[in-house]
Amino acid sequence: MQKHCSVMRAAIDKYNMIEESDKIAVGVSGGKDSLALLFGLVNLRRYYPKKFDVAALIVDPCFEGIPSDYSSIEAYCKEQDIPCTIRRTELYNIIFEEKKAESPCALCARMRRGILHNMAKEQGCNKLALGHHSEDAAETFLMNLLNGGVAECFRPVTYLSIKDITVIRPMIFCDEQKIVSLAERYDFPVVKSLCPMDKNTERERTGNLIKELSLKYPDLKTKLLGALERGSISGW
Repeated sequence: MQKHCSVMRAAIDKYNMIEESDKIAVGVSGGKDSLALLFGLVNLRRYYPKKFDVAALIVDPCFEGIPSDYSSIEAYCKEQDIPCTIRRTELYNIIFEEKKAESPCALCARMRRGILHNMAKEQGCNKLALGHHSEDAAETFLMNLLNGGVAECFRPVTYLSIKDITVIRPMIFCDEQKIVSLAERYDFPVVKSLCPMDKNTERERTGNLIKELSLKYPDLKTKLLGALERGSISGW
């Protein structure tokens, strides 16, 4: 966990993600990535020179109309004295039943983020932390290039003036496989996704493409991330 926190801190310090007295809402989906972010921030706040508070926010899409069980995450938050708020939603019905969206993942992500922004403000938080890691960054960069013809990625830090909240991504330097190992070692209370699109998304396909291309072009992920930083693309 210490090494994981060190990698997170490198990103936090480089992009000035945390300031004194910040109250940081963590978007928790129940997956390994968001839990690694939550656990990392909880441990980091014990010794980070700038004092900050953490709150967990969960948006439940209620897949198939059934609420997910987040009791194990609630129990962890209680042990750590962290506020944990769950918002049950109609996202599944809206996206898959009513709109029958052609790109359900993109629509779901936008709607979920909007709900998280509102929840963060309701909890008095000035920042929202999301669990994107280095593979997510490389995939997003390549997806935007291949599908939209634009050299763009999500930003490490984004200030949303409409909501007056800052979105941070402290795990952008973290490797996914190391997060997998961390989750297994510390037995993260992962909540299995019931999304019908799970493992069948454009992001999944792009990730597989990067793995295939890496056989011919070694360290492709590192090169994509390097291109983001050297080109100062999207605030990197």
